[in-house]
Amino acid sequence: MFASNTSNKVDNATNSDDESVIQISTTQPPLEIHKVCLPPNKTIFQSLKHRLSEIFFPDDPLHRFRNQTFAKKLFLSIQYFFPIVQWASSYNLKLFRSDVISGLTIASLAIPQGISYAKLANLPPIIGLYSSFVPPLLYAILGSSRHLAVGPVSIASLVMGAMLEEYVSHTSEPELYLALAFTATFFAGLFQASMGLLRLGFIIDFLSKATLIGFMAGAAIIVSLQQLKGLLGIVHFTNKMQFVSVMSSVFDELKEWSWHTIVMGLVFLIFLLTTRKISMKRPKLFWVSAAAPLTSVVLSTFVMFIFKTHISGISTIGHLQRGVNPPSANMLYFRGPFLGIALKTGLITGILSLTEGIAVGRTFASLKNYQVDGNKEMVAIGVMNIVGCSSSCFVTTGSFSRSAVNYNAGAQTAVSNVVMAATVLVTLLFLMPLFTYTPNVILGAIIITAVIGLIDYQAALKLWRVDKLDFVSCLCAFFGVLFLSVPMGLTIAVGVSVFKILMNVTRPNTMILGNIPGTQIYQNIARYGQASRVPFFLVLGIESPIYFANSTYLQERQDIKMGERRGRMDPHKQRKSFEMRNFGFDCLLELFAAHAGRSAQISVPAIDTSGLELIVELRKALEKCSLQLVLVNPVGDVMKKLHRSNVLESFGSNGIYLTVGEGIADLSVTFKGKSVDPLRIFIA
Repeated sequence: MFASNTSNKVDNATNSDDESVIQISTTQPPLEIHKVCLPPNKTIFQSLKHRLSEIFFPDDPLHRFRNQTFAKKLFLSIQYFFPIVQWASSYNLKLFRSDVISGLTIASLAIPQGISYAKLANLPPIIGLYSSFVPPLLYAILGSSRHLAVGPVSIASLVMGAMLEEYVSHTSEPELYLALAFTATFFAGLFQASMGLLRLGFIIDFLSKATLIGFMAGAAIIVSLQQLKGLLGIVHFTNKMQFVSVMSSVFDELKEWSWHTIVMGLVFLIFLLTTRKISMKRPKLFWVSAAAPLTSVVLSTFVMFIFKTHISGISTIGHLQRGVNPPSANMLYFRGPFLGIALKTGLITGILSLTEGIAVGRTFASLKNYQVDGNKEMVAIGVMNIVGCSSSCFVTTGSFSRSAVNYNAGAQTAVSNVVMAATVLVTLLFLMPLFTYTPNVILGAIIITAVIGLIDYQAALKLWRVDKLDFVSCLCAFFGVLFLSVPMGLTIAVGVSVFKILMNVTRPNTMILGNIPGTQIYQNIARYGQASRVPFFLVLGIESPIYFANSTYLQERQDIKMGERRGRMDPHKQRKSFEMRNFGFDCLLELFAAHAGRSAQISVPAIDTSGLELIVELRKALEKCSLQLVLVNPVGDVMKKLHRSNVLESFGSNGIYLTVGEGIADLSVTFKGKSVDPLRIFIA
């Protein structure tokens, strides 16, 4: 066994990269050499079961059903699919009082926003109110979040309007457009519910936070610019959603600008932005911004009603039909030339609304220290949209602005959504005539105020400081939305996210590890200045699985590195190195899978057949140079594949070690008796 409690010194040891002199003088206790074991043997079925459970059931949803009676299992099943059963039994008057206040508060925000977002999707305003009635009731039964406020949202509404308008005009073919909107909502709900039932929520993770920041900022600007039509009183306005087209339309129609509309729009926009600023600075005054949209609607409607004969050029909503949601299942469009666009619109709006809803739910759940089940949320949001498309609703999900108001108002359970839905029902039954004189310019101001919060420039600046590649991803999504189209911007966002994943897999980081003096810890020498290269050893860390996608790259990197090492040696050093190789002193320790422990914090979690071939070829190439390839603590799956491919046997007793320190210590003992050079190696 290598080392005793005596001092050993290595003088004039040449570092293989910079030819600098390293002197190591240390004392340390004997290091025990441990054997690297194979993982427990599993059948193919057991391995497949374990892998699938880690992918689809990481939360082990069936653990509560074990060792339970049939009646208990039935009750737990009902609880699982209907979360309302979990808290309904303990619901009391105190909780109800808080939920009523919250529900009335978010209703004051949901009513004007619902009308506004319906117009954003080029739908009749009444559809926005329908979508704020049925879906919240369903979510209260199926949802697992206590604070999520459900209804139409700006991004999904914008995308639906932009995609459908490219193929069908909402003015010339309103019935077909409405049918496609309901059909797209059906496909969105079907996609969302299927993802939840099949537990495929990890697919949403392909939309990284960086790309979402850029996408939402770009969409918010486009949404705001589209509202210039209402704020300026323009009648003929482009249906396109690109920055250049919108700005061209604004300045091409200067003769249609209405100063009455501009004055009213600016006054209420300043009012809404001011109340928003107040609530942001003083969260306790959340109700100020929450009540501002409805207040704006009431005041502007009153002004228009009183001065309707004196104010010209300001368009209003007009007559809205009273009554609850009419059925719309007969309007669903399942055959014909536009089925493909309805399907594509449904998938894209479904992904966007699902991402926003789950993100908002988890955000407020973390503030109150409870869990939101992502798969349950997918099912709940999906069912909302499937049922909603049959009751004259378009795509709905959890809204960030309404959920924030709901949280600040003191909501305790999903009953706040029921109260909101009841308030909307009263509005639908009795208050619809009051909206006849509501100016469209107010709806535009409400939309601008709502979406301006999506422009998170501070998050973008943080991306620049922390990760330049993430910042580039953010910019790609942002400019894609702004100058191409909203769907194209989303496509770019997903493409950039996938590209980042491929970059990390195909071009993994490799690093040279050195020893921190006085320890058995090996870390990146470029990161830790005190870490020094061990003479006659090269410890290499790879921050990625070794797959077919990166095996060629790693082989080329190693060939270049070895060529550079040989090219930098002068004849005298080459001769000395050759002498040491003849006696086995010059060893190459390649760390392909050092797993945690004291020696290194680098691990290779997986390997495939291409990776195995890389190791075999690399080992043969190094043997021709009288160099030795050693593996350090491969993880269980890697160890198993090395064993089954018979690669493990070729390494022998001194070809695989548990830690870097043990490997260097054991190999140093092996070569210590070779007396070709007065140098003695002691690794600290």
